[in-house]
Amino acid sequence: LDAAVAAPFLMHVRDRGRRETLCRAMATKAAAAPHDNTARVERILELRREQASLLGHPHFAALSLASKMAGTLAAVDALTEQLAAAARAAAARETAEVLAFARARGFAEPALQPWDRPFWAERLSEERYRYSDEELRAYFQFPLVLDGLFALARRLFDIRIVADDGAAPVWHPDVRLFRVDDPSGESRAWFYLDPYSRPATKRSGAWMNDLRGRARLPDGTVRRPLALIVCNQTPPAEGRPSLMRFSEVQTLFHEFGHTLQHMLTTVDEPGAAGLNNVEWDAVEIASQFMENWCYDRATLKGVSRHIDTGEPIPDALFDRIVAAKNFMAASAMLRQLYLGATDMDLHARYPRPGASDADAVKRANAARFLPAPLLPEDRLLCSFSHIFAGGYAAGYYSYKWSEVLAADAFAAFEEAGLDNDDAVRGTGRRFRETFLALGGSRHPMDVFKAFRGREPSVGPLLRHAGLA
Repeated sequence: LDAAVAAPFLMHVRDRGRRETLCRAMATKAAAAPHDNTARVERILELRREQASLLGHPHFAALSLASKMAGTLAAVDALTEQLAAAARAAAARETAEVLAFARARGFAEPALQPWDRPFWAERLSEERYRYSDEELRAYFQFPLVLDGLFALARRLFDIRIVADDGAAPVWHPDVRLFRVDDPSGESRAWFYLDPYSRPATKRSGAWMNDLRGRARLPDGTVRRPLALIVCNQTPPAEGRPSLMRFSEVQTLFHEFGHTLQHMLTTVDEPGAAGLNNVEWDAVEIASQFMENWCYDRATLKGVSRHIDTGEPIPDALFDRIVAAKNFMAASAMLRQLYLGATDMDLHARYPRPGASDADAVKRANAARFLPAPLLPEDRLLCSFSHIFAGGYAAGYYSYKWSEVLAADAFAAFEEAGLDNDDAVRGTGRRFRETFLALGGSRHPMDVFKAFRGREPSVGPLLRHAGLA
């Protein structure tokens, strides 16, 4: 019942009965004795209301937003409605397209069930875009992707990243150490890179850790940052380099964005340097900004070389990748908005008349946002760990909030001209001097305005998602 396992199962397993069994089990996860979280969900919400009241706030959402970039419930609601309005009609078309495709291939039911939609959407994607993960992997050799990423960092931010292996101890032979230099040769920071999967000793996923932050020491010298990037790619074998899935390329760019913000800060106060003191809904801006470069033709060609032919990724294949990025984008956006609205309602507008319990709040939002109804037995809140066991309580909207800002920041480079090196370098310098340099020393809206010259717009995100 782990989502990382369940999602590909629902997309690829042809036995409809087994997909249904898994889908219903996922819908009722942690909602049956002896592990039923229903009462715990209500108790957590009750305690959060009490905490907010003790601290002088009308509800827990106000307490949460007091330390976030959005600042107010009205700002979050406005963003949610603006994005939903742009996505609803497109999501309905997406649902109709998948159903028509399934029916043309023998699907006889009147509507797609939750265990049908992922399966038939994946079949439609395969037919429409005609490429596979394995086909793409042949183009993304890890050493060349890394070189291309470092070349992009040099182009955008005027830094040199050089191998510094042997300068410090490592915990595994695969771990690399890199130094970040300014053009003058002055060292600004270091970072470790631990790229490959080791299931026996290393948890799954990818992340960045700030091992040591920038600080001005009592003797007046500046302590340089040290970071760690961890990935879980397939190790090299039989004399061939590690080949990366496209999603792993995106992940590497994402974590490198966090690392840049940690390493290129100019703030000497540790509590506000790099990622420290950056509001929760702004901390993903630099990382999501870097992901956008994976859909820039010149950048992707620069990090790709076919393992057998040495050719960069062909234009036709690149075009299919960009088109596939927006496949079912409206439906995916509405699901994120549904989760964010449910989170905000539970922490700002519950309990209330007409909502007998937290699950009723969830169902009301499902009707508002989702293009298809939930299963009658759906108990998502019992396993919604982001808001009940993690740090996203009254903050789940942060994913979309930071995505809007990251897309708008990337749009500044598009407007300057992605093929204009001087303009890209100038815009990159401004990005470095604002988002990467200022850390948590200034409010992120002030940082954004200093870079963009105005407040954020949802336009670039909608355009990138094919919704405008």
